[in-house]
Amino acid sequence: MNPEVADFIKALKEPWQRELSASLREVVHQAIPDAHERIQYKKPHFLKNGKYAAVISTSKDAVSFTIFNAAALELPEGMFEGPAERKTLKLRKGDSVPSEQLAAWVGQAAGTL
Repeated sequence: MNPEVADFIKALKEPWQRELSASLREVVHQAIPDAHERIQYKKPHFLKNGKYAAVISTSKDAVSFTIFNAAALELPEGMFEGPAERKTLKLRKGDSVPSEQLAAWVGQAAGTL
């Protein structure tokens, strides 16, 4: 795990954003044990075989989690936003991370990377 990603999460001002981001990071590592982490464009990116697998980004009122290579995933209607190849889940204060299901989707999407 990259210390820059840990520092990014620790530096988030809102405790709920730190908690959600840390949970999402764990989801990625559960799904892709050998994921490579790096800070790029001022946010944590997770790569498999040098290709984007997922990214965490934060805004004032949300933590967004994007799954790349998502075209083949069967996702619930209305849960994710974005084009077929890259789907984003927006989590807000009070939301919980559907860890098991997210890990399955991330693992499936990263399976062909």
